Amino acid sequence: MNSKKWERRRKRLFNIIEVGSDMDAQSRAYDYVNAATIILNLAATILMTFEPIRRDWEVLLNVVIYISIAFFVVDYVLRLWTAKYLHKDVNQWKAVGKYASSLSGLIDLLSFLPEFLPFFFPGGTVAFRMVRIVRIFRLFRINYYFDSLSVIAAVLKNRKQQLISSVFIILILMLASSLCMYSLEHDAQPDVFNNAFSGIWWASSSLLTVGYGDIYPITTLGKIFGIFITFLGVGVVAIPTGIISAGFVEQFENMKKEAEIGMTKDMQFIKVPITEGDKWIGMKVAQLSLPKQVLIVAIRRGDDIIIPRGDKVIELNDTLIFGAEPFKEQEEIHLTEIILREEHPWNNHKIKELDISRHAIIVLVKRKNKARIPYGDMILKEWDHVFMYTQKYVADAKDIEI
Repeated sequence: MNSKKWERRRKRLFNIIEVGSDMDAQSRAYDYVNAATIILNLAATILMTFEPIRRDWEVLLNVVIYISIAFFVVDYVLRLWTAKYLHKDVNQWKAVGKYASSLSGLIDLLSFLPEFLPFFFPGGTVAFRMVRIVRIFRLFRINYYFDSLSVIAAVLKNRKQQLISSVFIILILMLASSLCMYSLEHDAQPDVFNNAFSGIWWASSSLLTVGYGDIYPITTLGKIFGIFITFLGVGVVAIPTGIISAGFVEQFENMKKEAEIGMTKDMQFIKVPITEGDKWIGMKVAQLSLPKQVLIVAIRRGDDIIIPRGDKVIELNDTLIFGAEPFKEQEEIHLTEIILREEHPWNNHKIKELDISRHAIIVLVKRKNKARIPYGDMILKEWDHVFMYTQKYVADAKDIEI
């Protein structure tokens, strides 16, 4: 097998084990298998902690665990082998190192490594068994496989600064409340509020509206302050809740807009304006050298629509409407036209900054009847006509070649 063919298969394998799209059946199937394996492994591990279940089903549960562990090993090896396509900016070995040292890579490694360590270090069996708890973090990988779950990660990422600010406010209030309650209650309860930090537990349970009741004020001023803190806690907890709620609304609105753009009707007709200098000016429709599969279905002349008979002469400023069969090969390609109106989110943004589907590519921008070849630093403007190629199935989703 030559090196190019080997690399193509290696790249295809990378596309399969990475998060796939609904258009790539093999990659999506691998996502489902990976998610199911993670869930089965955790379910078997949990069930093993119940004595009656372990006594009756230990053999079956161990089989499930060992098969899933083997799957994790193979998955980790494949990700190491294809790491060069995950980190394209570095060479092969550096890419392997970047993946292996990343949080995702460490979780993948620790999801199966504790099963093998006792063979080499029998004395650390108990400690290695505790490390297995890391396996539960592999559930985060499921988050990448489903759009409904990935919304959570997107919201937390987009609202990170606001959430950090709200948490900082909560911590400041907890510290201030602890200091105030220490001043009010120390003389009455020296064993309970014995230092400035002893009220942290009370402050956290009050501000977060949990109220366990194991530490509470007994003085009149302490009770009044406690009531104030409890009311304040309702408002404080509402801050991150409101931020996350607003983030979810915004994220779903963005997804809706993207879906509307992605669901734009396929363009089976294209229009070509006849401008000064075009060779077709003065020619009859019958004289045009067009492929048999392409037809002129209409001619727009001013406000009139003209049926393009063979003897019809093409004039300056005419707009020709062409029709052709849609492309129906393995990789279906659809041309869509998007007109950027005033409220469109792409206005005044560079093309390279757009968050568009990896199954789409902008191939032409028409501005004031002039066609422009798109490039990364081109800034889109209001009333631009953006033409996009979209593909229903792409074997290599990140590198679209048309």
